[in-house]
Amino acid sequence: MPVSPTYRPATDHLSLGAEFYDPVQAAHFPLHILRYRNERAAASVGLAALTDPEWVRHFGRFEPLPGSLPQPLALRYHGHQFRQYNPDLGDGRGFLFAQLRDDQGRLLDLGTKGSGRTPWSRGGDGRLTLKGGVREILAASMLGALGVDTSRAFSLIETGEELTRGDEPSPTRSAVLVRLSHSHIRIGTFQRLAAHEDVESISALIDYVLTTYYPTLPVSDGDNPALVMFRAIGERVARVGAQWMAAGFVHGVLNTDNIAITGESFDYGPWRFLPRYDPNFTAAYFDHGGLYSYGRQPQALMWNLARLAECLLALAPHEALNEILSRFPENYETELDQAWRRRLGVASLGPESDRDLRLAVTEFLVKSSIPFHFLPYDWYGGEASRHRADASARATYYNEPSFVPVRSLLQSRAPASGVDLGHAYFGADAPCDLLIETVESLWSHVAEGDEWEPLRNMWLRLESMADALAAGSSS
Repeated sequence: MPVSPTYRPATDHLSLGAEFYDPVQAAHFPLHILRYRNERAAASVGLAALTDPEWVRHFGRFEPLPGSLPQPLALRYHGHQFRQYNPDLGDGRGFLFAQLRDDQGRLLDLGTKGSGRTPWSRGGDGRLTLKGGVREILAASMLGALGVDTSRAFSLIETGEELTRGDEPSPTRSAVLVRLSHSHIRIGTFQRLAAHEDVESISALIDYVLTTYYPTLPVSDGDNPALVMFRAIGERVARVGAQWMAAGFVHGVLNTDNIAITGESFDYGPWRFLPRYDPNFTAAYFDHGGLYSYGRQPQALMWNLARLAECLLALAPHEALNEILSRFPENYETELDQAWRRRLGVASLGPESDRDLRLAVTEFLVKSSIPFHFLPYDWYGGEASRHRADASARATYYNEPSFVPVRSLLQSRAPASGVDLGHAYFGADAPCDLLIETVESLWSHVAEGDEWEPLRNMWLRLESMADALAAGSSS
């Protein structure tokens, strides 16, 4: 197999032992049509040299990658689904296919969605619709471009089966997706062990998480590893929640089995982006009570962290766990200030000023009802973009009294280090968006005429957006 010198296979997950997974086989599909391969992600893990037939062998037929896992592993976990505990979860239509290290030495997982039945399928067919795969690519690409800590869609292969689904016109086309993620260990992984009262395995998992995913954390002889890990996970989860909110993103299904211990956003189902600022906006048609609405996402994340804390009670004092959990709101607010500052591409003027900016922007979004994604585009870079913003089709919004505080705060802001306002992305009248109408329009070209060019153009535009925003998102 042609690989670059940066290809570094790994098998770290096997060290956890058979209690954590079930070896499985991928389904045999009647057809393999490569619809998407993430060249940038492939280059980061040394797989860009694969030919398309070789790509299909590994990510459609799932021949093992040399030196990595010899067989796919369906991971075991439990979880709360809409706050109802379910002990019958686990990878039901996916598995951990391979592990490898990227060009920075970080361990990454190649996990699947739609790869067939496993012991945890619960009567399901183990498949993924083609539309579901396309939506996951779009969500991950948009979030990545906006600076959100997210998994990356790695591969999508259409598989030639007709699936019956209640939320899509049936029969519908099938596909298998591969995602590249930092980890597929989740809060639900700990919940399963706690339900089995397997303290020894919880302790082993804590050591694995700290060593593998938080290697730079100082852990001295007097530290409690469970508390060190819980604090780190809480901070990461607060960060990704803040990033979602600044991105106007609604995940839709914030169950405990969908919260990774690295705080990385993953597994995109009924997601949506906000049309306008609305705390009550929901993504999932089945979320009738709005449990996972846009405005309740921080609360949902803290609730999930409380469930993780319960799993650690045999190894850490309740008071200490609760004290760490109580810091979540403050950590989240601080991360939200920074997420909005990065979304606007401006330099920091200190915690108090950054918070003032975020609050002024939020108030303007509420009072003006401007479409959510326009302000961060028109004013990206702060005062340096004033002429472009005032000449835009949204100028009337920026002449409203509610924008005066935002304008005043932006006038004192320089662009963040590395921001390139001359990038071609900023030459368009409107930003790239993935509102539901846009997504459905893109899909309709595939569904009605098997026309993929609009989708490919969108993927290219999202890459351009990622390049344009990269410097401002990281500063």
